[in-house]
Amino acid sequence: MAERKIELDGLLAFPLTPFTEGLELNLDAFAETVESHVAAGAGALFVACGTGEFSSLSPDEHAAILRKAREVVAGRVPVWVGAGGGAASARAGIAAAEAGGADGVLLLPPYLVTGPPSGLVDHVRYAVGDSSIPVIVYHRSTGVFTPDSAVDLLGIPSVVGIKDGFGDVELMSRIITTIRSAGTDRAKDFLFFNGLPTAEVSARAYAAVGVARYSSAVHCFAPEIAARFHRALAENDDAVMEALLAGFYLPLVALRDEGKGFAVSLVKAAARLRGDKVGTVRPPLVEPTADQIARLEKIIDDGFAVLKSVEAGA
Repeated sequence: MAERKIELDGLLAFPLTPFTEGLELNLDAFAETVESHVAAGAGALFVACGTGEFSSLSPDEHAAILRKAREVVAGRVPVWVGAGGGAASARAGIAAAEAGGADGVLLLPPYLVTGPPSGLVDHVRYAVGDSSIPVIVYHRSTGVFTPDSAVDLLGIPSVVGIKDGFGDVELMSRIITTIRSAGTDRAKDFLFFNGLPTAEVSARAYAAVGVARYSSAVHCFAPEIAARFHRALAENDDAVMEALLAGFYLPLVALRDEGKGFAVSLVKAAARLRGDKVGTVRPPLVEPTADQIARLEKIIDDGFAVLKSVEAGA
C-alpha cells in the first residue's frame, strides 16, 4: 500500500440507497442524494454501508453505486464503500472496491457466525488478501474485538482504523490505549470512529476517550442540524449540544427504538418527508406506521426550531 496518512475529518456521511416503487436501484435519485451530501459539507462519503442497506444489495448494484458516487463526487471528497458478509464475499467486496477506485472500505462484521478473537483477525486478514486499499474494520455484532486482538490488526498494513458500533465505551477506551501504547507510527496514526446509531447522542462520551470522529445518519435528512452539532462538539459547546439533544436527538432516538431496523427505515422516512426521492426500504426492514411518521415530522420540525433558537443565541 502506498505510504500515505488517511485523513477522514469533518462530518462523515452515509448516503441512503434510493429504490424505485418496485424496489429496484434508482441511480438517478442516488446521484441527487450524493450531491446533496457534498453540498451540505460532508467530509467524506461512505456509500453502500449500513445506512445504505449494504445487506440488501447485489454485487452488481454495489459496483454501480460506487461508480455513480465517484462520478458525482469527482474527487471533491473521499468515497469509501462497504464490504462484508462471509469470508469469500468480504474478500470479493474489497477487491471490487479497489478495482472500482474507492478511496477505502468499511469492512462489516462476518455474516451469521462468530469465532474467537484470533479468528476475527484472520477473517480480516483473509478479506484484505493482497489488496492495498485502506480498510476500516467495523467493531460490532459478530465482529467484536478484544484489546489484544485489536492490536493484532496493526499487523495488517492496509487496516487503518476501527469503527465502533458495539457501544461499550470502557472496552473502546481499553482498545485505544492498548493500540496507542504499541508506540509505532502505525499505532499513532490508527483511526477510531463512533459508529453507533444516531451517534450524536454518545458523541461526547466517545470524544472523551479519544474518538471524536463519528458518522451521522441525521446528515441524510437534516444536514443543518448535524453540522451544527458537529461544530458544537468540536468547540466543546455543551449548551448547544444539550439544546439539540433535548429538543431533537433524544426524541428521535426514542422513536427509533420503537422498531427493529428503524436506524435505517426511519432515516429514509425522514428523508422522504424533506422531499428526497429515496423510496422505501428493502425487506426484511419495514416502514414506520403513519402515526410514527407523523411524530417523526414533528420531531424534525422541533429540531429546526431548536436550531433556529440556537443560531439566534437564545
